[in-house]
Amino acid sequence: MSKKENRSGAESSLLKYLLLAVIYLTFISLGLPDSVFGAAWPAAYADLKVDASLGSLYSVVTGITSGGTSFLAGKLIRRFGTGNVTAVSVVFTVAGLIGISFAPNYAVMMVCAVCMGVGAGAIDTGLNNYVSRHYKAVHMNWLHCFWGVGVTASPMIMSVFLKEEGWRAGYLTIGLIQLGIAVMVALSLPLWKKLSPPATDDVSVKSVRKKGFADIMKTRGVITGILSLGCYCSMEFIIGTWGASYLVNASGNTPADAAGFVSAFFGGIMSGRLLAGFAALKLKDKTLIRIGTAAALPGMILIALGAGTATDVAGMLLIGIGFGPVFPSVIHSVPERFGAEYSADITGYHMGGAYAIAFSVQFAFGFIAGATTFAVMPYVLMAFLILMTIAEEITVRLASVNKVEENA
Repeated sequence: MSKKENRSGAESSLLKYLLLAVIYLTFISLGLPDSVFGAAWPAAYADLKVDASLGSLYSVVTGITSGGTSFLAGKLIRRFGTGNVTAVSVVFTVAGLIGISFAPNYAVMMVCAVCMGVGAGAIDTGLNNYVSRHYKAVHMNWLHCFWGVGVTASPMIMSVFLKEEGWRAGYLTIGLIQLGIAVMVALSLPLWKKLSPPATDDVSVKSVRKKGFADIMKTRGVITGILSLGCYCSMEFIIGTWGASYLVNASGNTPADAAGFVSAFFGGIMSGRLLAGFAALKLKDKTLIRIGTAAALPGMILIALGAGTATDVAGMLLIGIGFGPVFPSVIHSVPERFGAEYSADITGYHMGGAYAIAFSVQFAFGFIAGATTFAVMPYVLMAFLILMTIAEEITVRLASVNKVEENA
């Protein structure tokens, strides 16, 4: 190999990891809006003079728009490229966050929720698919670790502002942080174009047209995979949206303290994904998923046993650590389980379908818990953990049958 080829290879490798750094940063921006609403809502609904249960409607709006965008993301990515779609999507989330900080009423907040849902759905699908196709499992786990940085930071920031200036100032601050990240993503667009032109950063348009939505959904394991991810997301969304309300209503914590305790959950997710990144060097995705679900169970038992600051924080932390490797491992396994050719579409269907399930579940949970008691939360989490485990094991077996037939 010539010196020129060596230099070219080294430059390409450097640019690849520089782009990975940008993707990591972008996933912080994806995490920031995900946890801020749940932390702010106990104070925000009183300020807006609406019922606490309307927090579920907000989440349904973001869920529908996020899930709908995920289903369309494959086509958008092939048409415009992952980099361009990502840059525009982050701008949408900036508009949503800053808009909510100035929202005079709940209706305006809903309009801003649409902006955040559209942005989140496109970012999530595009970057998850890109990393699953072009980087190793270790990077997928660390990618979602950076999402953990965002979701951990948001409640902490909001907790500080709830004690002094109020939830609106917290939203504005997070929106300005998001704006800074949007600028960085925009500056990285030449790098995206150099490494992955729109026509080639995924499979060709011609090859994808061979199968439509119905055909792809008939692939063995796709539906159970979506169900498995939907159960996981249901648990995560219940805690993210209603965890603070549970800690206030069932455990007697103040809204400010509860927002801080929810950070333990998201901090646990971040830590779990950091550790899973190292473990992914030796363990397969399905093994990481099994270990994660088993580790989350003791945390659910802890928060079900009784109220108390130490118990609540420890329970939230353990659930988060267990949840850490689950989502990134499921997404990273998509090309391996179902083939790379349709991975962008199947990734989008997984995420869109899972979000539809999860937002519906947490919407229902909000009304049921509001009408009865938030104390049911840990038992609901355990039920979904069991359902997820069953669906995941069925998916693993069906995907194995697919591979055997392909190799026959």
